[in-house]
Amino acid sequence: MTTSPSDSLFHQPDLQAMPLAARMRPRTLDELLGQEHLVGPRSLLRKALESDAPPSLILCGPAGCGKSTLAMIIAGMTKHHFEPLSAVSAGVADIRKAATDATERRAMASRRTLVFIDEIHRLNKSQQDSLLPHVEQGTFTLIGATTENPYFSIITPLRSRCRLYALQPLTVDDTRSLLARALADEVRGLGKLAVHIEDEALAHLAEGCGGDARTALGALEMAVLTAAPDEAGIRQVTLAIVEEALQRPVLKYDRAGDEHYDTISAFIKSMRGSDPDAAIYWLAKMLEAGEDARFIARRIVIQAAEDVGLADPTALRVAIAAADAVEYIGLPEAQIPLAMATIHLATAPKSNSAYAAINQAREDVRKEGAAKVPAHLSNVKEPGQENKEQYLYPHDYPGGYIPQDYLPPGLAGRRYYVPGENKRERLIGDHLARLRGELAEGEAGE
Repeated sequence: MTTSPSDSLFHQPDLQAMPLAARMRPRTLDELLGQEHLVGPRSLLRKALESDAPPSLILCGPAGCGKSTLAMIIAGMTKHHFEPLSAVSAGVADIRKAATDATERRAMASRRTLVFIDEIHRLNKSQQDSLLPHVEQGTFTLIGATTENPYFSIITPLRSRCRLYALQPLTVDDTRSLLARALADEVRGLGKLAVHIEDEALAHLAEGCGGDARTALGALEMAVLTAAPDEAGIRQVTLAIVEEALQRPVLKYDRAGDEHYDTISAFIKSMRGSDPDAAIYWLAKMLEAGEDARFIARRIVIQAAEDVGLADPTALRVAIAAADAVEYIGLPEAQIPLAMATIHLATAPKSNSAYAAINQAREDVRKEGAAKVPAHLSNVKEPGQENKEQYLYPHDYPGGYIPQDYLPPGLAGRRYYVPGENKRERLIGDHLARLRGELAEGEAGE
C-alpha cells in the first residue's frame, strides 16, 4: 500500500510563503526521520496504518521530534476524516460536537473519524474524562500529542484506552540528513538557491539544535537567507552565521567522547569537593551542550548516596525529586530542580560510609563465598535444630535491643559500617557504641 498523504493535508496554494520547517514536513512514513522503532518497515504500528486500522494513541516526546507530523501522515494514509482540535481552546462542548459529527459521518458515509488533539495535556480532567466514552466505544479514533510525561499529565482511564508511543529526538545523523534534504529540495526546500555551507557550520547546526527538527530548519533558513551572495552568486554560510542564526555558540563538547566524560567527572568532583559554584558551572556547560538531562539526574542520585550518604539522608530525597522533575516537566524548566539538587549536594556534609560498607561486604562475599544463614536467623527450621540457639526478639527487651550474633560465625565481629566524622554520624556512632557496651551511658554528651 502506498503511503501518499491526502492533498487536503499537505497542499498549500503558496508554498514558498510558509516557513522552511513547514514546507519540509515529512509527507510519508519513509520521509519521517528518527522513529524507526515506531514506524519501521516491520513495526506493528506501520502494519496497522497500512491496514487502515489506526488505534487510538498518544504520541509523546520533545518538541520538534515529529509528533504532529506523524499524526498528519497517519491521516493521509488512512481513509478516515481528519478532525483537529485545539487543546488550548477546546472544551467539553467541542468534544461532544466532534463525537456527534463522527457518528453522523459514519452513519451517512460509512467513514470513520480521526480526532487529533495537539498538546493534549492542556485538557483538564473533566475535558479528558469527556473523551473516554467516545474512545471506548470507537465513536472516533483519538490521536493525542504531548511534550509532557503522559503518566503524569494524562488521566489513567484515558491512557488505558490508548496506545502510548514515545518519539525520540533526532540524532545528529538524522538532523544532518534533514538539513541535506532541505538544501537539495528545489520545490519545498532551498535547492533553487546556490548555497555553500561550511562543514563546521553544518556540524554545529546538526549538533546544536538538540534533536529539534523545527529549530534546525528554522536556523538553516535564516542562515541561508541572510548570507549575502558572493561574486559568483553563491551564498556562503559560515560558522559565524550559523552561530548567530541558532543563537548558540560553539561548545567543545562531544556527547560520546572525552569531553562528555571529562565534564561529568568535573561536575561530580566539584560536588564531592563542596564547591557549589564550580558544580553549577559544569551543570550549565552540560545543559548548554545538549547533554541528556536524564543522564545528569542519574549521576546526581548516585552522588547523593555515594558522597553525601548518611551525613545528610535528605540529599537522596532531593536528588530523586530532581530526577522525577526531569521526567515530569522536562527541559528547560527542569534545569531549576537540577540546579537545586546540585547545590544541595555540593553544600551538604559528606560521608561515603554507606558506599564503603557495601563495597567491603561484597568483597567479603566474593572472597569467602556466601555464608549460610545461622539457624536462629533462618526463616525455616531444619530437623534437629529444636535445641539450637533461638532468635531473640529485640522488642521483648528494654530499649528494643538484646545482644546476639547476626553475622555468620566466620565473620563475627566484622565491621563494615564505620560512621563518618560528621555531626549526624557521630551520634550514630555513639549510639552503636553504647549498644555494644563500648561507651558508658552519658558519655555521648561529653
